[in-house]
Amino acid sequence: NLEKRSSSTLVSGLFGAAFSADGRHFLARDSSGFKVYEAKEGAKGTPIRTSRMGTEIDPTAEWGQIFDDAWRLFRDFFYVANMHGYDWEAIRDRYRPLLQHVGHRSDLNYLISEMIAELNVSHAYVAGGDLGRPDRAPVALFGGRLRFDDEAGAYRLDEIFEGDNAEPNYRSPLTEIGVDVEVGDFVLAIDGRELTADTNPYEVLRHADMGHVELMVSETTEMEDAESVVIHPIRSEDDLIYWAWTEDNRKKVAEATDGRVGYLHIPDMGASGIREWIKHFYAQIDKEGLVIDVRSNGGGNISPMLLERLERRLSMVDFERHNDVTESVPNRTFVGHLVCLLNETTASDGDQFAWVFGQKGLGPLIGKRSWGGVVGIYGSLSLMDGGGVSVPEAGSGGPDGEWIIEGYGVDPDIEVDNDPTSLAAGRDPQLEKAIEVIFQSVKDDPRGLPSRPAPPVKTEEALR
Repeated sequence: NLEKRSSSTLVSGLFGAAFSADGRHFLARDSSGFKVYEAKEGAKGTPIRTSRMGTEIDPTAEWGQIFDDAWRLFRDFFYVANMHGYDWEAIRDRYRPLLQHVGHRSDLNYLISEMIAELNVSHAYVAGGDLGRPDRAPVALFGGRLRFDDEAGAYRLDEIFEGDNAEPNYRSPLTEIGVDVEVGDFVLAIDGRELTADTNPYEVLRHADMGHVELMVSETTEMEDAESVVIHPIRSEDDLIYWAWTEDNRKKVAEATDGRVGYLHIPDMGASGIREWIKHFYAQIDKEGLVIDVRSNGGGNISPMLLERLERRLSMVDFERHNDVTESVPNRTFVGHLVCLLNETTASDGDQFAWVFGQKGLGPLIGKRSWGGVVGIYGSLSLMDGGGVSVPEAGSGGPDGEWIIEGYGVDPDIEVDNDPTSLAAGRDPQLEKAIEVIFQSVKDDPRGLPSRPAPPVKTEEALR
């Protein structure tokens, strides 16, 4: 009550409310559902039955509204008011007539994406909406590869992804305790269904129980020789493939440098990136060199945190009697040589990481020019049917205040292309070049924390 300068509680324990136009009633939701209340103290709510509620949708009218809302969101929130010099109203007028040809929500997404692409900017996305897609059945995967052996007439286990069962992200079902299988074994049946030349194993796995899957495994093709193996499947093998790739790279670097140089891949500048950083940066803090790989880094927002660690410079060291390790000050300072790998899919905050890495002189950049998209977003803005658009809202500039990176990317100091022929042969020319460059630096300029000096002697005789 503004006249009395007082307030009162109408109802408590609600999860939000919406008032009627005249302010006399409001709709609210509590733990039991939706209710309508009078706007007065102690009001009792009248329950609303939502189970039989529905609405009629005119898709054509809705698509027009969504198109206009997407256009307005870019008009009002784009990071520069001049819309990159384009006449935004003229662009709308050119694209809006095409709505008459939209026959599905995916057509509308395509139309909107073409319109916002006129702005020539990164992070301008449109996605989702009432697409009417059916649910996708999960596939129970076991972390391996099956290959049909024509000579034997049966499926053989051709590869097992090793993974790291200490981490849930990298759990590999075929390597868990109690699962006795090896590469080369035959998988004769899945959940009681025999596998023949006409059977697609993944069709069987699509209908499998995600809690457990039974494999009949044998060293021969005879079912009577087979043993039952129960595994706990996973929905995706992407993390296992990624783990195998990074582990292989780490081994290559270690073997080529006699263990003096470490390797760290940062997949993104988000949760996965910080997890990999914490695991592998601090574990290799005492290396004489470190290859930091941000190839195919999908971006995020943690690059300042990582760069702050890399920029630390040694001020002092501490020696303790019962600790053989020299402690750096600031704590956990890396004093070795650095190189950074980047490529065409190093994107967004990955772009920014590479740019700052080069500007700060932390080490050479090796690979290919990065993606070049640093006009960032703060999430997706919602549209009326659940879809959304991402409006670029923040551009990046250098210390001089000029725009940087966007639309161009970050140039490497040493350009190396990972050509298809080399990749098909199992080589990684970019990584090979990084190893060559950093190992030469390590040999030419060995770095490390100083070893413990001789204990000081402060007796009167020693001080004479």
